[in-house]
Amino acid sequence: QVQLVESGGGLVQPGDSLTLSCAVSGFRVSNTPMSWVRQAPGKDLEADLETVSYILSRDSTTSYTDSVKGRFTISRDNAKNMLYLQMNSLKPEDTAMYYCAIGSGGRGPRGQGTRVTVSS
Repeated sequence: QVQLVESGGGLVQPGDSLTLSCAVSGFRVSNTPMSWVRQAPGKDLEADLETVSYILSRDSTTSYTDSVKGRFTISRDNAKNMLYLQMNSLKPEDTAMYYCAIGSGGRGPRGQGTRVTVSS
């Protein structure tokens, strides 16, 4: 059974860091493209979901949306079957519900999400 469980969100101040984790079961992150997506407050979950980052399975190529380049880092731990998103220099506009998803497009099966709120 495929299952994704996100954790690590919270309330932080601008400039702070957070690391989101995604525990995966039912498949291996080592051979599956994975992504982090987010839903900003007031946005529609399906129509306005933003793919923040993805990592490919073959060569671990990563990609980031422009607004997080240089601040966020996606990674995975194949042995632990985990996906991570290191988020530095957080900004209020990063406030959102964050989901890990199967696939690089962010539209595959997702977990329940973890909320990140950046506010002073």
